[in-house]
Amino acid sequence: MLEMITNPGQTQKRPWKMFFVGLLYASLSLILVNWFFSADPSLAGASGMIVIAFCIMFSIPYMYFMIREEEREDENIEGMLSVWEAHSDAIFAFMWLFLGFIIAFSFWFIILQNSNLFNFQIKTFCAINNPGNIDDCVTKFDFTSKAVATGSMTKVGRFMAILENNVYVMIFTLIFSLIFGAGAIFILAWNASVIAAAIGIFSSYRIQNIPLGVSRYMIHGFPEIAAYFITALAGGIFGVGVIRNGVTNKKFLRIVENVVVLLFIAMIILVIAAAIEVYLTPAFFN
Repeated sequence: MLEMITNPGQTQKRPWKMFFVGLLYASLSLILVNWFFSADPSLAGASGMIVIAFCIMFSIPYMYFMIREEEREDENIEGMLSVWEAHSDAIFAFMWLFLGFIIAFSFWFIILQNSNLFNFQIKTFCAINNPGNIDDCVTKFDFTSKAVATGSMTKVGRFMAILENNVYVMIFTLIFSLIFGAGAIFILAWNASVIAAAIGIFSSYRIQNIPLGVSRYMIHGFPEIAAYFITALAGGIFGVGVIRNGVTNKKFLRIVENVVVLLFIAMIILVIAAAIEVYLTPAFFN
């Protein structure tokens, strides 16, 4: 029923509408998991991944539709500017969807006051920010604490560590999208939930501080996630292109060229995002 209410064809030329779709999908994911699984002794410990599973189920129809439509456009274009013009609507739609995920995840995570909902996400946050003592870090950032994360690495070290991590995520996004075009939504929903957990921590789990937390992580988060969306789009286009045209068709070479262009753009954006996170964001937020 949801895929009919949130018909992807109706949002293709109005990317901003995907913000509200993202709000709906993420809100339902957290509320349903909190409602059905929070009291289950076996499944409560896996709540962080079940939330992502729900979000993926809601999002796959839209992702599949969009990648299929973009591949059809890709068969008749070439050149970096043409590639960007052809796919910019889809990329902006993904970005609005992602922003909706983040806002809803952050809001309901704080409202529901249930650390288990993002238990794996908090562990991931701690693995990045305090790799030497993850267990203490997780305990520190439960709902009884109001601590704010700090880092101790040098700027160059942080830049290289962040860039390395982002490149790994980009590779996994590409692999997921090659195996199953819409499968990259796992990486994207997961990153939205990790950012939401970080926003919750940065905002000291207070609703009024969510805008500040969103600003803190979206300065570098938007370009970073845009790179992942571009990568997902490239992998999906390649996979669908091979199935539709085979590897001997002339259109296949054009698709390969366009995929390489998209991946090059994504890599440049990742470098810029890492630099923003290390050198620019701390200038505004301590």
